[in-house]
Amino acid sequence: MKKLLLSILFIVHVTWVTGQACPRLSSPANGSIEVPVNTTISWPPVPGIIGYLVSLGTTPGGVEILGRRSAGLRNSYTPEVGLPENTTIYVTIELFLSNGQLVICPSESFTTEEVTTPPPCTTLAEPADNQGNISVKSEIIWTYAPTATGYRLTIGTSAGASNLLDDFDVGNVLTYNPTGDFPQDSDIFVTITPYNENGDAGSCIEESFTTGNAVVDCNAYFDPVMGEIVPRKPESNFPGQIGLCRNEIPTRIGTDDTADGYRWFKINEDGTEFLLSSTSEVLLSEVGPYRYEAYNFVEQGGETFECGISKDFNVVLSEIAQITSVSTSQEVNGRQIKVEVSGLGDYEYALDNIEGPYQNSGIFNGVSEGTHTIYVNDRNGCGIKERIIERELSPDDFPKFFTPNGDGINDFWQYIAPRERNEIQLSFIQVFDRYGVLLVQIMPNSRGWDGTFNGQPLPASSYWFKARDNLNNEIQGFFALKR
Repeated sequence: MKKLLLSILFIVHVTWVTGQACPRLSSPANGSIEVPVNTTISWPPVPGIIGYLVSLGTTPGGVEILGRRSAGLRNSYTPEVGLPENTTIYVTIELFLSNGQLVICPSESFTTEEVTTPPPCTTLAEPADNQGNISVKSEIIWTYAPTATGYRLTIGTSAGASNLLDDFDVGNVLTYNPTGDFPQDSDIFVTITPYNENGDAGSCIEESFTTGNAVVDCNAYFDPVMGEIVPRKPESNFPGQIGLCRNEIPTRIGTDDTADGYRWFKINEDGTEFLLSSTSEVLLSEVGPYRYEAYNFVEQGGETFECGISKDFNVVLSEIAQITSVSTSQEVNGRQIKVEVSGLGDYEYALDNIEGPYQNSGIFNGVSEGTHTIYVNDRNGCGIKERIIERELSPDDFPKFFTPNGDGINDFWQYIAPRERNEIQLSFIQVFDRYGVLLVQIMPNSRGWDGTFNGQPLPASSYWFKARDNLNNEIQGFFALKR
């Protein structure tokens, strides 16, 4: 008998969202027991938000079962392959507000039933039983069998045959993509057997579909007239993630792909798709999963076909970086600049060139003296933030010696402002003898120190100084008085 109980913890930080509190679980109710493993988790809709994220794990805040899956604006989630029995599962719901704020919403729990019987049989979803003219490249998809923890597939070209796949365990998934094409113009017979630790579903009904003939070749071909390989499908470098910029909702995005036609789809929680646009641009206002298609028309056998590419991509909330601090330090191999930022974006950093190269870290080592510019780019496309790093105060900005002998040459010791543009301003300069006695404090805008103390000239020797700038950076160094 299994001892481990399954409870689901629904984490929500108590936050008011557009006039409404974070929702409480609707079904199953808080404290429910013996909940089916194929239950649907639902909660009241929250007005004024732009999407939900759902995570499932075996520890609070865990994501090893489901990692921040977008539910769009649907206020429910049904685990595609069910929930484990007698296991503690933690559910975290996150709310995206229209102003870009991310809210983590209070904890509630329920306990699932203990499964003691094998699962029922399942049925083909795609291709459907007895469906004809199926592509030889088709993927097999079936419906979830409640309480199943895995499936075995047998596929053959005649009833009861297993010449294509023999009782193969595909695990706890609902799809199978064959390693090769199905034979053309053939009957394909499929048996799917769900199982769990109590056994399998027994003798499940064999289903079948019929493949058609290949109608178009979308592969690239060699054109002898042009003397080069010509692609039939569009070439694409469309990214797998797009940023929905926090201050630009809705956001219009487009593609640079060259094609005869385009389609943009929003993928719903149940796997269905909604067509958003049939042009090279689309207007996005929600986070979550989407699909992009680009296709070319190909003439073959007197008919026109589409040869296209399809790419799934995810829309995430993002924003331009806010540079919170920039610090510099002197290291063995030169100056180090460290940049700290905040924001929802995915950021990269460049020094002195807005075109890059960019790096993942905000730390730059071995930087030369002088003025530099830091660039912080949001990889999701929401913009670049820049900050000028002014040249710092250096001991080299002060003379190494002076000769106060009254000849009008080098008679005063004073700070030498650098030639390049900068905003360094000194608050004070102090001069000490070798024993640490303060001799004089001079202002940066004065003529400087004339080598005297209490009106008396000091001897030729080494002296040291301390200076502080407007950024509260303090330096010290040595110089010589020569007579």
